[in-house]
Amino acid sequence: MHKPGEVVLGGLFEVHYTSLFPEITYSSEPEQPTCEGFDTLGFRDAMTMAFTIEEINKNPNLLPNVTLGYSLYDNCGALVIGFRGALSLASGQEERFSLQENCSGAPPILAIVGDSYSTFSIAIANVLGLFKIPIVSYFATCSCLSDRQQFPSFFRTIPSDAFQVNAVIQILKHFGWTWVGLLVTDDDYGFYVAQAFQSALSKNGGACLAYVEVLPWDSKPVELKRIVTLIKVSKARVVIVFAHEIHTFRLIEEVVQQNVTGRQWIASEAWASAAVLQIPRFIPYLGGTLGIAIRRGEIPGLRDYLLKIHPDENDNYETNLVRQFWEHTFQCKFNQADLEEDRKPVCTGDEDIEQVETELLDVSNLRPEYNVYKAVYALAYALDEMLQCEPGKGPFVEQTCAALQSLEPWQLLHYLQKVNFTTPFGDEVSFDENGDALPIYDVMNWMWLPDGGTEIQNVGEVKKSTFRGEELILYENKIFWNFESKQPPQSVCSENCPPGTRMARKKGQPVCCFDCVPCSDGKISNESKDFWSSPQRDHCLPKETEFLSYQEPLGICLTTTSLLGTFICAVVLGIFIYHRRTPVVRANNSELSFLLLVSLKLCFLCSLLFIGQPRLWTCQLRHAAFGISFVLCVSCILVKTMVVLAVFKASKPGGGASLKWFGPTQQRGTVFALTCVQAAVCTVWIVSASPMPQKNTQYHNDKIVYECDVGSVFGFAVLLSYIGVLAFISFMLAFLARNLPDNFNEAKFITFSMLIFCAVWVAFVPAYINSPGKYADAVEVFAILASSFGLLVALFGPKCYIILLKPERNTKKAIMGRATTKS
Repeated sequence: MHKPGEVVLGGLFEVHYTSLFPEITYSSEPEQPTCEGFDTLGFRDAMTMAFTIEEINKNPNLLPNVTLGYSLYDNCGALVIGFRGALSLASGQEERFSLQENCSGAPPILAIVGDSYSTFSIAIANVLGLFKIPIVSYFATCSCLSDRQQFPSFFRTIPSDAFQVNAVIQILKHFGWTWVGLLVTDDDYGFYVAQAFQSALSKNGGACLAYVEVLPWDSKPVELKRIVTLIKVSKARVVIVFAHEIHTFRLIEEVVQQNVTGRQWIASEAWASAAVLQIPRFIPYLGGTLGIAIRRGEIPGLRDYLLKIHPDENDNYETNLVRQFWEHTFQCKFNQADLEEDRKPVCTGDEDIEQVETELLDVSNLRPEYNVYKAVYALAYALDEMLQCEPGKGPFVEQTCAALQSLEPWQLLHYLQKVNFTTPFGDEVSFDENGDALPIYDVMNWMWLPDGGTEIQNVGEVKKSTFRGEELILYENKIFWNFESKQPPQSVCSENCPPGTRMARKKGQPVCCFDCVPCSDGKISNESKDFWSSPQRDHCLPKETEFLSYQEPLGICLTTTSLLGTFICAVVLGIFIYHRRTPVVRANNSELSFLLLVSLKLCFLCSLLFIGQPRLWTCQLRHAAFGISFVLCVSCILVKTMVVLAVFKASKPGGGASLKWFGPTQQRGTVFALTCVQAAVCTVWIVSASPMPQKNTQYHNDKIVYECDVGSVFGFAVLLSYIGVLAFISFMLAFLARNLPDNFNEAKFITFSMLIFCAVWVAFVPAYINSPGKYADAVEVFAILASSFGLLVALFGPKCYIILLKPERNTKKAIMGRATTKS
């Protein structure tokens, strides 16, 4: 079928679904193959392209100054005929030019809509891709066609099988079907589907293939009988069929012959809405079928256009396809010679098409036609964008644009890749880098009606969006199940293991086939992290949780001791504030004494962070608070010791210069600087490898130990080492100053306090490492409290003794008297 235009688009459709090839002879004029079996739906696909082009020609906003034409070919269900038609379209072999002054004639085609079969599209795209001729298929779904290197000019408005396979797997997961059979056709369509299924199942898991069988391309009764027998004896109650209508028809005929019932059929888009299979003798077997169908759309005005089709002499159609449709629909003949053979009435061409039952006028369920509609519009929008190019701003060499008089297919290919528009039905059309359209499918269900008929209803959709990814939506209350229970069937290789047992793989079998063996001690399933089994292993019990709690005796004792130490620090601080003007308090920088008491108070309080259920903030804060508090404390002691040594040195002749380095400002600055180093260590530790709460089940199988994972052992070691270095330096300096002459020699008490401090933390390290769970926290709290009490008693005990019990010694004369006598 042809219609002239300034720009011509080609089309390949299956108007006849089979062909008869003559025997090869050596005659000079070989006979042409004969197309048989008129396909009304294929004819409607072709008419949809013709209608779409006429609609575009009437649209003033799309290609306003360009008239589109078309050249449509029938592939007759045969690769050789479809391939010949594609080459004819590309080369213009069958176009007749009238050799006039300007050699005028029909222009070559700019792009092709088609073909319907994946195998045909592969062959055509392989060849025409060399010439960069755009091909937009409306029905070829093979995932192999997404290979841009092999098929650089191929596009399609139907989703690829890769998405369709994922859609079916989502349905299997939704209903818990793990043991299924797969039937595919003996062509590229079936081969790539089987490959995609096995690849997707190996990645995602959740289901296994009980068998994969290839349906013969030609009718082979013996092979079909073997396949149906396998379906009958298999435990798989779900059968997925990726096949064309004719192959599915032959399969179901054998299913009826062997009376195979109780199977849930999953249909691919190729036959999910096929009317040829919706016949009374098939419905008892195919009722309840779930299918992945091409997106249904609406094409306003198409029915009115189809009603105008008439095979009269003034018609624009130059071929006899309309006449063949007329003869097929009204069962008549135009050719007088055929009347004697077929004994059919004569066609007048005036028959009323509305008075006869035909699929042509049923536009309520447009699916392939909707894809044809989108394909033609995609080409039209790409052509419109190409012709709107401004000279000097084009995408081609030297920023040139394409000219209407010299359009090349490869130029249109550039714009087709970027096309983006929305159909009147509301669907967005665009192509990704592989030439695939945005995928969307309808989920269909074959409902068996009481009168024996069938109705195919939409029960959901599966689509892929930019933000949500693949999404399955099912309306289960609308699904008809062809089983006595009216519920989804069970299709598993092995039943779920009962409580007290676990799955054990069968050697040489898929993962869906397993035996059930008794669980190991404490388990009733593989997921038993937070639970422990009952003695009978028939139900789960929550595991006992363990951490250093405020409610248990150990936690109560440590908390009480911590609060007691804090209280004593507060009392001592109050005493020192009250007696702040006395010589004992003022000796050796009273400001450092106050700061030391505050830091000791913080040391006692930080131990509370180690008690109670670990949380993120307590895990992060406990070691930071502990490390900074103790460094502040030890820094004060270190500076005090250094001041004692400096004062003694200053008392000797010529030693007064050393005191200028130990004034109040320098003392405060030293304490601040030493504390900032520890704060920096804690900050880096928390930022780089933050301590986190964790559930530890390594200590006990039936208990969960809540503990803080230190995150970085190195960070924890640096924190402790820094405190240890400062403490050791303080101890050594105090030891050197222990015998300094003074009535109240504070160096002796600093030495004693540092000795206690170092002894506690040296003993802490091995005890901490060898203590499991909550006892590690208890050891650390004990070390904090013991060292804090040691410092508090050793440093402030003697001073409080003098202040409270020996006030007569709390005078400058008393403190300095012994020193004078010794001198």
